[in-house]
Amino acid sequence: MTTGSEQVNGARQWLRGLEVFARPLPEFDPEEAPDDPVRLFLSWLVEAVADGVRDPHAMTLSTVDSAGDPDARVLILKGVGPEGWQFAGHAFSPKGGQLACHPRAALTFYWPEHGRQVRIRGPVTPGSGEVNAADFLDRSPTARAESLLGRQSQYLMDPAERDHALEKALAMIEREPSLVDSAWTLYTLAPAEVEFWQAAKDRVHTRLRYERTAAGWERLRLWS
Repeated sequence: MTTGSEQVNGARQWLRGLEVFARPLPEFDPEEAPDDPVRLFLSWLVEAVADGVRDPHAMTLSTVDSAGDPDARVLILKGVGPEGWQFAGHAFSPKGGQLACHPRAALTFYWPEHGRQVRIRGPVTPGSGEVNAADFLDRSPTARAESLLGRQSQYLMDPAERDHALEKALAMIEREPSLVDSAWTLYTLAPAEVEFWQAAKDRVHTRLRYERTAAGWERLRLWS
């Protein structure tokens, strides 16, 4: 019989044997990086899309709850520009409640084929009613119907109950295609700092951080 300690040791050895950064990695020269982190982010994102990286616009959103405990989940990037990085969610969801309590967050992008990460931190603000409504109406009918249920992350005791409620919500949307969930929110994270991380096979990774100052962005190299 395999003991618990043997399983743990076996998992440790197995994990250490998994190869990382198996593909050729792109070059990154921080000295040639633009003054604005948004420009660098978009160039990395374009490269990821061009090279077929799966779900390159997926990101991990990290928040904290009222007790200070961290929470994280993967979302889709909805927009990026001078104002910041955008994502959407229901105001009554766990992340919505956490952002209402502590309106700051972190975003993490990881493109494994390129050995690249981008980490962003800063304050988060909700969009206006008009902006939120426009984002809601851009969603698929099923996604809008689920939002209208307003029960994200609640305990599901009977899937049939969910299916019935979803069917009713879809029928309501079909009758009223302009119907909007007032709790749907487009959030914008205004970056206080943005870090770009480029892996190297020899583990001497390259890290460049942009920090916002009163005069604009400052670029700083970090130890790997």
